[in-house]
Amino acid sequence: MSVSQHPVALRLERQVGGATKLLATVMMLPLIDGIFPALILAGALTYPFGILETGLLIFGGSATVAVVLAEMDGSPRERMRTIALLGLVLLPAAAVEAALAPTVQSLVDMAVFQRFAGLVILTVAAKTASARVGEYLPRPAVIIGLGLIASLQPTGASVTFVTDPGLVARGVAAAGVGVGFAMLVAALGPVLQESVDLDLFRFGSAVALGMLALSVLGLMPTEAPVALGVLCVTAVFSFDPDGSILGDDESADAESDTEDDADAGPTPEAADAADDEGRSSPFPVEEESRAPWL
Repeated sequence: MSVSQHPVALRLERQVGGATKLLATVMMLPLIDGIFPALILAGALTYPFGILETGLLIFGGSATVAVVLAEMDGSPRERMRTIALLGLVLLPAAAVEAALAPTVQSLVDMAVFQRFAGLVILTVAAKTASARVGEYLPRPAVIIGLGLIASLQPTGASVTFVTDPGLVARGVAAAGVGVGFAMLVAALGPVLQESVDLDLFRFGSAVALGMLALSVLGLMPTEAPVALGVLCVTAVFSFDPDGSILGDDESADAESDTEDDADAGPTPEAADAADDEGRSSPFPVEEESRAPWL
């Protein structure tokens, strides 16, 4: 990445290439890896703030922000148009997976599958925080596949297509939150590129994903929007409208350059000029340069 070395985006960039393809892959990855259906089955969309958390952390997230700000070219309007076209594919795909979720739920033991759903979110959080740690962790699709195998209840199971319009609407709303968040980032791109620390936002998003995983595992109350609160705090701390961080670095570099010049002493040209001045003047240069108290 040109601005932020996001581990997930870097891995996908080597595979797909191109800013538009990269953004499409990043935003469609929860549908491909099965993270979004796992969250649906785990009940992450039960509450309204759960829809916001899923949309912002799963479909939006730090990888989407990094791609929009660091990789996409063109004006904010052109970026928003590209994201809107991507939403035309993302929203129907999310609706289909949300419609199939109740059918899968009738075939598995949700108490067992819920543990694998929390584990896969922790894996995504670890991959987001560190590329080195992510190398030793399995892909989310592998974890979800193992969860389906471990929680499958084949005895007496009958595959019947069950639809829940409310669940489909919540799934589409979660995907819509992610698309809207990406469009907002694209609209504010010229401002955010100069004032957002993408690496800090990435680490904060990883922590928020960890909080979401604890909620899915039942270790934290699902009624409390802890992950959403962590994400809001991360956004505040990673936003630097005055560019004070960059300014402090530049001033420190300038001070270090000044100190190095002072330690190096006068240049040979300056020393020759001082010698010429001392020979042409009738008075000793060293006497005139002394302080009065000496």
